Amino acid sequence: MTYVVTVAMAPPQGAPELDALRREGVVFLLRKGFDSLEAVEGPDGMEVDLLDEVIAAHPGGALLKLFVDAPALEFAEDAAREVVTELMERTEPLADWRLTRCAVELNSELIQESLDAADGPDAPPSDPAERARRLAAGMVPAPPDTPGHSESRAMRTRLRELAPTLTAFTLEAFGHDESPECEVGREAAEIAAGAVVYAIDLLVDELFTDLAALEDDGPTVARSNATFMILDDLPPHLADAYTVLFTRRLTVTAITLTGRLTRPPFDHPTCLAEELLLKSLLNQAEVTADLYSLLSDEVTQALETFATTLHPPVSPEATVPDDPDTWFTPYTPVSPVHPYAANENEETVAELELPD
Repeated sequence: MTYVVTVAMAPPQGAPELDALRREGVVFLLRKGFDSLEAVEGPDGMEVDLLDEVIAAHPGGALLKLFVDAPALEFAEDAAREVVTELMERTEPLADWRLTRCAVELNSELIQESLDAADGPDAPPSDPAERARRLAAGMVPAPPDTPGHSESRAMRTRLRELAPTLTAFTLEAFGHDESPECEVGREAAEIAAGAVVYAIDLLVDELFTDLAALEDDGPTVARSNATFMILDDLPPHLADAYTVLFTRRLTVTAITLTGRLTRPPFDHPTCLAEELLLKSLLNQAEVTADLYSLLSDEVTQALETFATTLHPPVSPEATVPDDPDTWFTPYTPVSPVHPYAANENEETVAELELPD
């Protein structure tokens, strides 16, 4: 059975809030720790598989979603707690951090696959309603004053406060209007818009982190042993073309793009690199909402509507040319890319850089 374990971590009480650089450092350390794991054991040596993890940091700490394949709910939760505790103990900057939450959530899609495949005398009933009742009966809902609930409430407020700063778009771009038949309410549209703004910091910070890692352990992603945040999400078969210069051009493009999102009007992406960055930005926004249990059907619809509002629409199935240099070629003469990103020649770019 696959379970989703939500783990919340926080620095020692009284510690200052994490700034953007420290948040990225926490994410990097946790990802590096999970990448180094060879096996996960549950209680009494029970074998537990860690299928995937999603990690996000916020000013008050970090939030993780661990996808765990375990024979029972309690084994998944215990294994997740042991793994994260061990990672903190052996990672010096996190050694004095504390676990504030470790709770299992059920992934309905994966559960359905497991239940459908079940066989034998102990197989669950075939009636989905009866299975749902049994699952619900076996779960103890978290009390409303747990850290998970308080984090979710705080993030809901923060995202709604951030929404107006996405000044290039109104809430109509997220599918909200004042008509009675509107399917996206104001709150859902504001959460979606705020998540996009929140994701801007994550996107730019992660690109800077990727750039620093590549400068230390290059010369390309394909020939580096470092862990990357944004670069690893690009087409992997082109990883040998992701150089330091390429990453600098991508970072400048991201800064230009995200700046335009907060300065109306936003016309359209100027090049393929901007389209890819917008796709990454929307993925970050969706993950942020999901991590804080805010990704309702309405919020999902709002983000999907926003993706189709952009011109051209952001599509996960977009064809990407095999020459990354062409990703920065402007679509039209009236929508030029940043001069730094437009120049693919090492010497030309060096001339554009300011002297030390």
